[in-house]
Amino acid sequence: MGAAEDGVACGACWSRVPLLPKPWCRRCGHPLHGSSAIGQPPTANGHQPFACRGLCDQLHPQCLLARSVCWVPHAASSPLLAALKYQGWWVIADAMALRMMRTGREVLDGIDAPVFVPVPLAPGRLRERGFNQSELLARGLARRARGEVASDLLVRLRETGTQTQLTPVERLVNVHSAFAVPEPRRVAIRGRSLVLVDDVLTTGATLNACAVALLDGGASQIRYWTFGRARTDADRP
Repeated sequence: MGAAEDGVACGACWSRVPLLPKPWCRRCGHPLHGSSAIGQPPTANGHQPFACRGLCDQLHPQCLLARSVCWVPHAASSPLLAALKYQGWWVIADAMALRMMRTGREVLDGIDAPVFVPVPLAPGRLRERGFNQSELLARGLARRARGEVASDLLVRLRETGTQTQLTPVERLVNVHSAFAVPEPRRVAIRGRSLVLVDDVLTTGATLNACAVALLDGGASQIRYWTFGRARTDADRP
């Protein structure tokens, strides 16, 4: 077992993490549905021969790719995320980043010098927690991809309440126009393809709001990378 595998979570805990089952949508990375089509060759334009009922319609149009490791909530993955975010187990972020790299490295396709942009925490929450879990994940990814973490590209313009108990519409309202790129940093992202990093992708509201700010600031393209992902209605029995 390598050093990256050692830590506060044991191998048995990681083995129970519910990985997203393949095949995935090539864009949003969500498990595809339609068993009769699985195994059929792609169509002439290279698309899957069955429709994505995952997150494609919810992602910002200029989000090229989105990838996640596992389902949340779940009896195995949720405690790991809670340990990171609420119990101060910040060292577990590197093991999460390792698994993000193993399962979603195609996020980096076509990027020579990747720039990882963590979703910023509200100042009050950052003071309370002592760290930004998204930044820790971004640092673990950047170290493995020989990339850069740009924690100052995005700022929160206002405090936003937790998204956990909100409906999809309420989530959109909660984070609308909540982020911006500081004027002095805009030149650094002009024409760049950036990788947004967060702990969980639920409806995409927060990541989309961040994407709007980065694109308005001059970025050309955005990709999303998270550890966890919420199920859609199509994923439920």
